[in-house]
Amino acid sequence: MADRAAAAGVRGSNRSGGETIGHRIHRLRAERGLTQREVADPSYTAAYISTVEAGKVRPSEKALRHIAERLGSTYEEVVSGRPAHLATELRVRLSNAQHVLATEDPVAAFPLYEVLVREADEYALAPELAAALVGLGQCDLEVGELEQARGYFERAETVLVRAGAPLPQRVPAVRGRALTHLLAGELRYACYLLEQALDELNSSGLHDPEALVLLYTAVIAPYMDLGAYARAAQAAELALALAPQVSDAALVARLHRGVARTLLAEGRAAEADASLVKAAETYQQLQIRTELAHCHWMRGYVFAQEDDLEQAETALRTAHAILLSRRASLYAHQVGVELADVLHRQGKDGEAEGLLNGLLDELSSAHSAVHEAGAHRLLGLIAERRHDDAEAKDRYTTAMNVLEPAGAAGDLADICRLLGDLLRRTGSVESALDVYRVGLGHRASPGTTTLGPAPATPF
Repeated sequence: MADRAAAAGVRGSNRSGGETIGHRIHRLRAERGLTQREVADPSYTAAYISTVEAGKVRPSEKALRHIAERLGSTYEEVVSGRPAHLATELRVRLSNAQHVLATEDPVAAFPLYEVLVREADEYALAPELAAALVGLGQCDLEVGELEQARGYFERAETVLVRAGAPLPQRVPAVRGRALTHLLAGELRYACYLLEQALDELNSSGLHDPEALVLLYTAVIAPYMDLGAYARAAQAAELALALAPQVSDAALVARLHRGVARTLLAEGRAAEADASLVKAAETYQQLQIRTELAHCHWMRGYVFAQEDDLEQAETALRTAHAILLSRRASLYAHQVGVELADVLHRQGKDGEAEGLLNGLLDELSSAHSAVHEAGAHRLLGLIAERRHDDAEAKDRYTTAMNVLEPAGAAGDLADICRLLGDLLRRTGSVESALDVYRVGLGHRASPGTTTLGPAPATPF
């Protein structure tokens, strides 16, 4: 997919932009084998058509409609070069590509979006071009090609900005770009992008419920990872208030999945599970398999929090199988880490360790800092259980080094606690105190990050 992606870029030129009306009329006439007189009759002269084709006169709308009719074409095609109903046809094919991405896998959807990019670019159809670029970004996002995905989302934004599109139309590309930074461990920058868009949308008076819900839902995850739980809860509350105005069922389901995270943080596991069941039912009906896998993933987390480890294992294995079948490798690896945690808690350390060592060959902090650190943390716990304190110390230290740039406060505090306990138990009391102090510093950070003021609420 990465090799083909370079061919799907915006070429910077298109048929409608590089061809004058006169040249277009001449081309269409020649393609149809018509003479200038045949195009001119009965209202105009062959000489007039000749001057139009040569660009010596600017034809009126009435003349263009006459010429289009004689050419067996449409006024739109003569004026813009775009075949009649092309934009509508492209939108139908975009919907089909999105269906393939949702129900099959990103590798199958990628070539469909590539063709759409080329055709939309050729005829300077900015909204359709941007939507196709976002589709390519979604494909690469699922398979873990974060830099490639970010490039597509950035190009989509550029296309829409140049076309003068309002912010609500740019929101899917902004959300996609923020998600690539989130998955790369750049939590604060992901928040910055989403908060900036929210502030601009709210302050501009462009009250677009779907765009706002998309942004509020997207910002929940980085807030939670940063430990900014109050902000996450506020974003969820604002999104829920807007939900009745949203017609996109998949977006509402994604909202309920995001809300479940805030409910879990508040200890409301039963409500979180109910929210996830509601989202899963929608995704099942719509056959959106990656999002359905995310629901099983989160339900597994809920069961694990409630110490129902058998159900947790079942839910996580279901999520893992769906994601592997879709070749959504990045998410599959992340689920694998959480599955290994459940296996470890059931005493299945050999299976957990084998799974984690395989995952670490694929995971990197450039793709998923929190889950890479989580894998090292679990391997540290397994090492401690078999009394290999040296390996446990190395694993915890590695986890700290991975998490520090990401600013994942809660995870950092937890690793500091584990490492401090290990150091204290093995007689390194002073070193343990230093690590505890670092952990306390991170524990103090939730809700008081360097993110700046919280986003404004809608007017």
